[in-house]
Amino acid sequence: MRKIVFYGAMSLDGYLADKKDDLQWLLDSDLGGKSTYEDFEKQVSTFVMGRKTFEVAQQIIGDQTLYAGKEKVIFSRKKQVKQQNVTYVSGNVVDIIKSYQQQPGGMIWIIGGGGILKPLLEANLIDEFWIQIVPVLLGDGKRLFESGDYRTKLRFIETTQLGELTEIHLKKSQ
Repeated sequence: MRKIVFYGAMSLDGYLADKKDDLQWLLDSDLGGKSTYEDFEKQVSTFVMGRKTFEVAQQIIGDQTLYAGKEKVIFSRKKQVKQQNVTYVSGNVVDIIKSYQQQPGGMIWIIGGGGILKPLLEANLIDEFWIQIVPVLLGDGKRLFESGDYRTKLRFIETTQLGELTEIHLKKSQ
């Protein structure tokens, strides 16, 4: 069965974006020339995110193809245009992700938070977390972890210093 993982950054006060979905505070972060992203991405074959996250990511990369050649699953309530390697879905997040989990392939990366992450946490489906903590306080915005019924004990694996960011790697306790 494929692993379902979360890899992403949050502000020190727990936000993944400000109120306007602006990520400039993250893009301005100094990684000191270090990154765990490239090695992480090589293990991923399916990228899962909401429509807004997908649109913001596409704006940031411009004319480049987002995760070229890899499967992208986008949750959206709106009808979308067909794109190569992009599947738009709507419905029960847990059921949809469980169906992808049964298919062959590498890790399934949950990108963003909120409406997708919360039900997966409540169903105890996230196997590992890589969270980069950015030393900035946003004060308001979109929380990475919404309130929910998902009290879970995690096992510490390691921390990695990425310039001014600290990445914490955690696994679900068995």
